[in-house]
Amino acid sequence: MKAFRLFVVILAATFSLQAATTSLETFSPHFSTNTEIIWQASTNNLPVNFWIYKRLPPHPFSAAVISNAVILASLERKIAPEPSTNDFFLPEDHPPNYPGMIPVIFCITPKSATISYGLPHLDTNTIGIPADKALVQRAWACAVQFGVNPAQIAFKEMTSRFNQDENYNDLTNQLIGRGVFLSRKLDGVLFTDIGDQGANGGFWIEFGSHGQVHAFSLVWPELQRDKFQPTASAQQIIACIRAFKTMSLPIHEEADYFARLKNFAKAKKLTITKITPYYMEGIYGGMPTNDEPSKFIAPFAELEAVADFGNSNVTVRLLSPIISSEATRLLENKSK
Repeated sequence: MKAFRLFVVILAATFSLQAATTSLETFSPHFSTNTEIIWQASTNNLPVNFWIYKRLPPHPFSAAVISNAVILASLERKIAPEPSTNDFFLPEDHPPNYPGMIPVIFCITPKSATISYGLPHLDTNTIGIPADKALVQRAWACAVQFGVNPAQIAFKEMTSRFNQDENYNDLTNQLIGRGVFLSRKLDGVLFTDIGDQGANGGFWIEFGSHGQVHAFSLVWPELQRDKFQPTASAQQIIACIRAFKTMSLPIHEEADYFARLKNFAKAKKLTITKITPYYMEGIYGGMPTNDEPSKFIAPFAELEAVADFGNSNVTVRLLSPIISSEATRLLENKSK
């Protein structure tokens, strides 16, 4: 979900709440009115209603959590932060008047409920990286040290880091790090995007040669149930597709992304085969207008579909609203 996180950053930085709603059309496949849309996705496991959660005011991380994070980062001889609602940043060691940018290697930001660490100069050794099973077990143990209740997280995916060539392209035969992302879950629904890309809910940790900790990130805002909302119907979601209120993410770093979106107008049929709910920071289609964290954590849907062009088929992923009231709001704004 790296691409989705990038979209969130772009939209939040560029659009107001009203403009962000309209901007969905820019990133939506423009299916023709003649494109047949068929719903084959099972909705048997979808909740009838979803909770929207409200973010509570920032509070300090406990002394025990901070201490465990410092020890995990092997920084106990350098820092001993006290619990506070103020941000804490530890820059990399450099001599006075250092001319370049100095990276932050450890930070605590209570406003975003985040503790993170990252080595600025990674060990590029490709030998001795533990097996995935051992890394996952260790990640679970580390999450508990951060005060995370194991019942509130779930394994989501592994991440990989590689050495790079002079053009910053990954050398996929030179693995130097493996990460584990344990997603936060609300009412059994996971959060979107992976930890090393700014997860809005969960714990991510990366290990290198001989299990050295390369980096970690805990994002854990305190939440409170706010509104219990009915789930959108298949007909509402299809209407959002036709109104260009669903997004199709870039495939890696594709150069012809917008041309691909435009080309969907040639599709003769779109068959939706799967729907998966996720939670994310903010409301689908609406972005905050400042640097403050969103006040709400809300669900959205990821759709898997197949576009039939007559002589070829293309698999496509679409992001859409999953709350009925949000679908209604987006459809009411389709002509504004």
